Amino acid sequence: MYHSSEEETTHSSPVRPTTEGPFQTWANQSIDPSVQSLAAGFLSEDVFNMMMMILVFVLQVSNITAMISNSLNIAVFVRLGFAEPSNISLTALAICDLVCGISLIYMWFLIYLWEPFLPFNALNVSILTGGGLWSFVSRTCAWITAFISFERCLCILVPLKVKTLITPRTTLTAMLIIAALTVCPFLFSFFNYNFVWVYSLELNATILDVAPNDNEYSILIAKIVFVICGVIQPILAFFIVAVCTVFLVVQLKRVSQWRTSVTSAKSQWEDNSAENHTSNNASATQNRISQKEERLVRLVVVIAVIFIACFIPTCALLFCSAVFDEFFVFGIYGRTFLVCSLVTFLGQSVSGSVNIIVYYTMASKFRSGLRELLRLDPEEEKK
Repeated sequence: MYHSSEEETTHSSPVRPTTEGPFQTWANQSIDPSVQSLAAGFLSEDVFNMMMMILVFVLQVSNITAMISNSLNIAVFVRLGFAEPSNISLTALAICDLVCGISLIYMWFLIYLWEPFLPFNALNVSILTGGGLWSFVSRTCAWITAFISFERCLCILVPLKVKTLITPRTTLTAMLIIAALTVCPFLFSFFNYNFVWVYSLELNATILDVAPNDNEYSILIAKIVFVICGVIQPILAFFIVAVCTVFLVVQLKRVSQWRTSVTSAKSQWEDNSAENHTSNNASATQNRISQKEERLVRLVVVIAVIFIACFIPTCALLFCSAVFDEFFVFGIYGRTFLVCSLVTFLGQSVSGSVNIIVYYTMASKFRSGLRELLRLDPEEEKK
């Protein structure tokens, strides 16, 4: 890491524009010795470095996997077309997962590979730019998942009206609105921080770094934005997904029980009159339609369950950041925060990388489209 002189790095704000970066800033602050000892004892430097190396490696593998899988997802959905509203929302989800992977790869490659050759503090700048972009897009992913889950609930609650309520145009409009509402954290990360020039003793040159605004209104706005966009938005999306998932699981169980009872009743009517036979044929047609809808609901439920499992660490991190003042990247517990942040990054990266497996396993059209895209020339798969 680069180092700057005291004259260049003295500011009234807790975040000083030091070229040492946030990994060391927390240890350099003037804090109570007992608190500093507790923080260091909770996560020693050796343990911290080892955990960071392991998590960064696993995260990058997951990010590369997410980039490849979501690129394939987008290509397949484009080939399938957007006549179905669900294809639009799933494509938007794949695009967001792809951007998340790119932003994390950019951030960590900038820190670990390119930093010695750059005329700026790679760690601080990459956290502001790449981390801010990831923050925005990950919340967009959460709300798109919430929209997909809610859409499936509407299909069950109002099946006769859902085709007029959820159209390709309304779905596209919803995706744009979600993106507009979740872009706030990314924009305010720039409004509340400044790019400043500091002197580096190692390079014997002035380099670019990041410093917060000392304006009291900027600090107040930053707190408000953090609470609304950083805590309420993602947790509310998580809650919506959880509630919709429970509802869909209950409905799937009821549909399964209903289908079992209908199948049992039909077996007793096989030898009835031709009129009943015609009625049974109509009932069988309705049953096939319900099975098609059921497969899509099951697909959404699996996606939602994966999202919930992978988003729990993010909710826990947001809660701790809101409750404990020093639990942030520049705070006393910066080491713990960074490790927990990597865990949340990894969870959401895994969530975005495994969707292709879900689609391939549970969606016959996607499976055929992917095999055709990869020129595997499979035999026609029958459901």
